[in-house]
Amino acid sequence: MSIAVDIHNATKSFGDKQVLKGIDLAVEEGTVTVILGPSGSGKSTLLRAINHLEKLDEGYVAVGGELVGVRVHRDRLKELSEKVIRGQRARIGFVFQSFNLFPHLTILENVIEAPLSIGLGSKADIRQRGRELLAQVGLADKESAYPRQLSGGQQQRVAIARALALDPELILFDEPTSALDPELVGEVLHVIRTLAGGGRTLIVVTHEMGFAREVADRVVFIDDGLIVEQGTPDDVLANPKHQRTQDFLSKVL
Repeated sequence: MSIAVDIHNATKSFGDKQVLKGIDLAVEEGTVTVILGPSGSGKSTLLRAINHLEKLDEGYVAVGGELVGVRVHRDRLKELSEKVIRGQRARIGFVFQSFNLFPHLTILENVIEAPLSIGLGSKADIRQRGRELLAQVGLADKESAYPRQLSGGQQQRVAIARALALDPELILFDEPTSALDPELVGEVLHVIRTLAGGGRTLIVVTHEMGFAREVADRVVFIDDGLIVEQGTPDDVLANPKHQRTQDFLSKVL
């Protein structure tokens, strides 16, 4: 199986605090990787580095064999232009924990805004595709509503439809249920489960252990900027080898 995401020596500091300490991770194409770890362990920073929302101090990320955000120039990594980086990000869907919908646009307009802006087909075709995506996440009847008129779970499902609108090869989820009331979590996880069965590559930062056990092909446990343990859900969640993993799971399971 080919490698969808290759992370090499990912290192990042904010001021005096080193958040990522040289992480190496390979994610296989068409798989679901769940990243677990305590707050402040570096999970979200690593996820944001994959599409270059965070610039690494050292190391690199490659998606589909192509370096993201940088190119090799005279044996050094040189930052790409913002225009080129935006083009790369179009291949990588990102679902944020806080939805990040445009409040002045309808639900359908939110979903189709990106494909319209880069001219990904005719307006009629893009609108039809947007409606299909809203139907896919169970919101076909909400296309004319505005974000403020929806529940948090519905807004997050719109955010997932928007991430799908550019037909990305990779989708990143940064704690997609953490801002939701408990009774709304299930509807969002149901949509992600459906995507997981569709052959896309997904990387999900989450605290939802049941979801990780059920859906993940691989679970990665990060603590203090390092990968402590990784393996199948059975390996990591049922039979953790490292004390730090055991301590974390004893608090959340």
